[in-house]
Amino acid sequence: MPEYRRILLDGAVVETVRDGDELVAGDGRRVAVADAHHLPPVVPSKVIAVHLNHRSRVDEFRIGLPDTPTYFHKPTSSLNAHGGAIVRPEGCRWLNYEGEVAIVIGRTARNISPEEAGEYIAGYTVANDYGLHDFRDTDAGSMLRVKGADTLCPLGPGLVTDWDFRGKRLRTYVNGEVVQDGSTDEMTWDMHYLVADIARTITLYPGDVLLSGTPANSRPVQPGDVVEVEVEGLGRLTNRIVTGPTPIRADVGAQPTESEEVLSTALGGDWEFRGIRPPKR
Repeated sequence: MPEYRRILLDGAVVETVRDGDELVAGDGRRVAVADAHHLPPVVPSKVIAVHLNHRSRVDEFRIGLPDTPTYFHKPTSSLNAHGGAIVRPEGCRWLNYEGEVAIVIGRTARNISPEEAGEYIAGYTVANDYGLHDFRDTDAGSMLRVKGADTLCPLGPGLVTDWDFRGKRLRTYVNGEVVQDGSTDEMTWDMHYLVADIARTITLYPGDVLLSGTPANSRPVQPGDVVEVEVEGLGRLTNRIVTGPTPIRADVGAQPTESEEVLSTALGGDWEFRGIRPPKR
């Protein structure tokens, strides 16, 4: 399966093809995979994510799914890459990982069937759909501040083509320990369905990204933690958590909270009074 990576090489953005432990540029230059400065493998016009899809995650929250998927948007300013730092703003505490498979669009798609969708997919990459749940009380519907903050959408290391998404294992590690262990077979809606569903009303352009959902056991991470997401056949995406240099401004907008909704979501949805008690002031 061919794998393509975008890297910074001698000060320029270069597209490369992986050849074993090396990345090869179009002009023949080679760089070791371990030494490369990675960039996101694609440049999307939009990143769309499904709320819930993996059955283990649904069971964890003790809820039922709607008949069709629901989605949210992550701004392109949230993009990050393999090896990049994930910034938890000062004053926030509830930053969760969510290991996922990212679908990358290869052809302009509009009003297509699930059976046709595979023809419009360029390939797949690994994603970590980080969420800043400190803002869940105010952005639970749109998820904009929860999921859209700068650095919270790392993708990579590369774009893999000709990858069959069926029956693939997905694992997330924190400091070397397995914290999520799921499979693409537990997805309620598969990759082709998601692409066709979005493309009914939203034109998808080459490079656009759809995040396909995470399995159970998304939990908070702390500055200094190293988080890795590994998907069978796609590789391993690695990032480190750091503290942002400035606190969340207090003179505008909603402030971080620690309501039961925030805590139960961050800690796995296993709180008896999930969402009942009001936010702390």
